[in-house]
Amino acid sequence: MITPRREQAARYGINVSDISTVVQNAIGDGAITQVYVEDRVYNATLHVGSKDLNNLASIRSLPLRSTDGAPIPLAEVANVGLHMGESNIAHEMGERQITIRVDNGQRPLSQYLEDAQKRIASQVHFDPRKYRLQWAGSFEQEQRAQARLGVALLVMFSIMLLLLFMEFGTFRHAVLVLSVVPLATLGGLIALHLRGETLNIATAVGFIALFGVAVQNGIIMIAAINRHHRSGLSIHDSVLAGAGERFRPVLMTATVASAGMLPAALATGVGTDVQRGLATVVVGGLGIATLLTLFVLPVFFFEMEHYIERRKARRSGGVS
Repeated sequence: MITPRREQAARYGINVSDISTVVQNAIGDGAITQVYVEDRVYNATLHVGSKDLNNLASIRSLPLRSTDGAPIPLAEVANVGLHMGESNIAHEMGERQITIRVDNGQRPLSQYLEDAQKRIASQVHFDPRKYRLQWAGSFEQEQRAQARLGVALLVMFSIMLLLLFMEFGTFRHAVLVLSVVPLATLGGLIALHLRGETLNIATAVGFIALFGVAVQNGIIMIAAINRHHRSGLSIHDSVLAGAGERFRPVLMTATVASAGMLPAALATGVGTDVQRGLATVVVGGLGIATLLTLFVLPVFFFEMEHYIERRKARRSGGVS
């Protein structure tokens, strides 16, 4: 760092601009003059050897001229030394910017960021009118992706509810089929906890794939029970017949999807973080969601339809 000493320079009649010019020409490769070759212009610069540039004594002895023409070394009119500082000064939107990069290691990004924000708020004090702190990078990208993913999930569930209503003709059966989604979510969360994985964009995509297979199994189960019920069987017999009939198809669908994702869920090599989280959700979630679909969903159907029939019977009795 070279800092001019203004009072000392004034004694020799040397301006700060003269010091800056010498430093720029000798160290910063500033142009001394321009050379014209036909229609082309070239900057002429002064080249100082790297040996002299790395020697503070050589830099301190750079000559300047006083008002009477006497040579004055740079050290007489400026402080020359080595200091730690920014290698470059960046600007954004007309403001000086300093970027600090951190690595959260194995900790979840959301947890690391929450702890960092709390510690900065309690230990670092600055004037917000002069300084502005902004978190960017992977956290900012993850927030944007989560916002887009939330919209996609809302649209997906709305479309699924509409299609299920068109299939079954009643909202209660459509909602009943969608009830496998929280069951599948429970299975996926348990699988993530057992594997030590975290919730992120990759695992969220895995949940979407899991929801698709779980809803498909729910449609297979409810459609079979409804068919038996419309054929004249009681609710109890319809549930037993439908669940028994679709036991193997539902189990086979879940087994094929889980077996296909199992190698990715067990992968531990470099670059497998994304596929491991996604596959863990599908494999673990389907294992639990399938059992719940086979045994819990028929019970939900029985209780719901039994309640509807009792209410219809009470209304009929009241009218008569």
